[in-house]
Amino acid sequence: MERACAQAHRDPASVRLMAVTKIFGPEVIRDAYALGLRDFGENYVQEMERKAPAIADLPDTRFHLIGHLQSNKTKKAAQLFSSIDSLDAAKLAVRLNAELKPLDVMVEVKLSHEESKSGAPESDLPEIVDAVRACEHLTLRGFMTVPPWSEDPELSRPYFARLRELAEQFQLPELSMGMSNDLEVAIQEGATWVRIGTALFGRRKKL
Repeated sequence: MERACAQAHRDPASVRLMAVTKIFGPEVIRDAYALGLRDFGENYVQEMERKAPAIADLPDTRFHLIGHLQSNKTKKAAQLFSSIDSLDAAKLAVRLNAELKPLDVMVEVKLSHEESKSGAPESDLPEIVDAVRACEHLTLRGFMTVPPWSEDPELSRPYFARLRELAEQFQLPELSMGMSNDLEVAIQEGATWVRIGTALFGRRKKL
């Protein structure tokens, strides 16, 4: 991360590391916490619900939901997470706001044509941004995206560049983009969050 920041002439403090701990157990979170990590990304509300009791004693941790949020999980998600980084519909903003808990929010933008990817299409962004900004208990931080996976990180660059353009258009300061295989390119294109799992913890075992 420091090397990529140096190449991009950026302050390393402008990019934050989110440790992606989905599928790993609470002991991995505790080990990462002991090494100084405080922001953790989880994909599933149910999985976070199982882990939460075992890590409830760790102060200053922030858990980010980075997987798709279903409407029927908004109540539980508001209880478990500090930030919802995968919002993709205006109705979800309204439901989260109704829980009366201060939450940071990032809108997940779908920039690829892959069926397996979630996120809001660009055409929906004005409605979603307006909806979040109208919610008293939500703070809109920025945009998030997941490009198609490739061994060549350069293939991610157009998606990261487009997300930066959209964030500038909506005057949003934060960009969550880049994972273990393409974080350098993401930082060059303006990422303020990189979501790292494999490079920290190794490959996940299939559930």
